[in-house]
Amino acid sequence: MRKYVVMGVQGSGKGTQCALLSKEYDLVHISVGDIFRWHVQHHTKLGAQVRRTMAAGELIGDDQVEAVVRERLHQHDWNYGFVIDGFPRNGRQAEFFLESYDIDSVIHLDLPDDEVHRRVLNRRLCSRCGMDYNLIADRPEEEGKCDVCGGELVTRPDDTPEALDARLREYHDKTKPVLDIFRRKEFVVTVDARPDADTVQQEIRRKLGL
Repeated sequence: MRKYVVMGVQGSGKGTQCALLSKEYDLVHISVGDIFRWHVQHHTKLGAQVRRTMAAGELIGDDQVEAVVRERLHQHDWNYGFVIDGFPRNGRQAEFFLESYDIDSVIHLDLPDDEVHRRVLNRRLCSRCGMDYNLIADRPEEEGKCDVCGGELVTRPDDTPEALDARLREYHDKTKPVLDIFRRKEFVVTVDARPDADTVQQEIRRKLGL
């Protein structure tokens, strides 16, 4: 059984690398962000709380995040293991995770801030079907139009330079110290996230000895 945490700043390719690992090694991909988005989209009680928190410009509380992670992992549908991203994001969450679960390794996708800006500010979203695009490597056939449904491509509301700078500060202030906690137990492998996704994946597997 393999249990991995994938960490990295926004735009570092966490979701892509998790998907590649999951497919190859039959792991369950747990995205904490996707869980919260599902609750928002399906208008659950938790989703309403998340909407209020985000509308106030605040972060979702540790208790709430830990409860969601605990509930998801207690489903035990991960017979061959899991790979999780979006958690932990601060020291308290890291300590909670280490006390509750045996982790094989933390995969740190390292990406410089200037490359984060280049990638994130080139992201687009179809306003109709929600398809993701990146104007650097995944341009639509027709400028500004979704290849799937023809909907208009728009910038995500939180993909502005100001919002991105705020998220980067949050990451450097709170998330990077989490890596130090994991390093004390020699869990962390750091991989350069600048190359293409397949190259990054091969480097991850090499460093993990897979």
